[in-house]
Amino acid sequence: MELGFVGLGRMGGNMVTRLARAGHRIVAWDPSAEAVTRARDNGADAAGSLVQLVKALAPPRAVWVMVPAGEPTESTLQALAGALERGDTIVDGGNTRWKDDVRRGRELAERGLQYVDAGTSGGIWGLQNGYCLMVGGDKAAVDRLAPIFTALAPPEGWLHVGGIGAGHYVKMIHNGIEYAMMQAYAEGFELMSASEYGLDLPRIAKLWNQGSVVRSWLLELTAAALSADPALARLRAWVDDSGEGRWTVEDAVEKAVPAPTITASLFARFRSRRDNSFADRLLAALRNEFGGHAVRR
Repeated sequence: MELGFVGLGRMGGNMVTRLARAGHRIVAWDPSAEAVTRARDNGADAAGSLVQLVKALAPPRAVWVMVPAGEPTESTLQALAGALERGDTIVDGGNTRWKDDVRRGRELAERGLQYVDAGTSGGIWGLQNGYCLMVGGDKAAVDRLAPIFTALAPPEGWLHVGGIGAGHYVKMIHNGIEYAMMQAYAEGFELMSASEYGLDLPRIAKLWNQGSVVRSWLLELTAAALSADPALARLRAWVDDSGEGRWTVEDAVEKAVPAPTITASLFARFRSRRDNSFADRLLAALRNEFGGHAVRR
């Protein structure tokens, strides 16, 4: 199959390579000339611009967009919409908020364009292991792109989950769960690191993946990280978030669905970014005020 691909970052570049290896013709473009050259070296046809990319594809065209959520995705989709023709399809594989999908799908439909949202999980390991794809959109548009999804995913690794926006909605919940799982592992391993037993944390992480009920790929990655740096001394205690956890919590509030574990894991990330926080200084001050407890100046 033939596919245009926009966005050749850490995930996008590997996805292009995986598709080219599967025999698909990929026309790739990115603002970075170096990224485009790398994609060409890995089997893709290179385009010099979005317009050139569209011209290099035979109608009905399909173009996959893999750029950061928000304004970068918005401007890229607008530019593509101006270059594509009726009957063409845009796939957004980034971490877009599903409400934006619904709006964009409606706007693109007015121009005769189809829109598919593909929640994509797999990270930098997707080239080797495949990508789990959660796909939203009209059935006809999704069915036409099935060979692409099949090439990107491991066996049984993609699913048409619903209409426009459903793919990114399911991916958002997936990432909220991921936040909570990561936080649980982090707390458990911190407890063990403080144990008087001098526990071998990398070996315990590997052990738990041998039939334990808490085994997972995240635990495999935990074992790898601890094996490389058991004290994690090279890292700063700063945990960022890319938005999906926030959207999950906001959705829980809107629907009045309790999600305390996911919410706490998101707030733990916020806390990690505060050095000498005002809240902690106030706690110390209050203990000193009511009880005369010692404080550190």
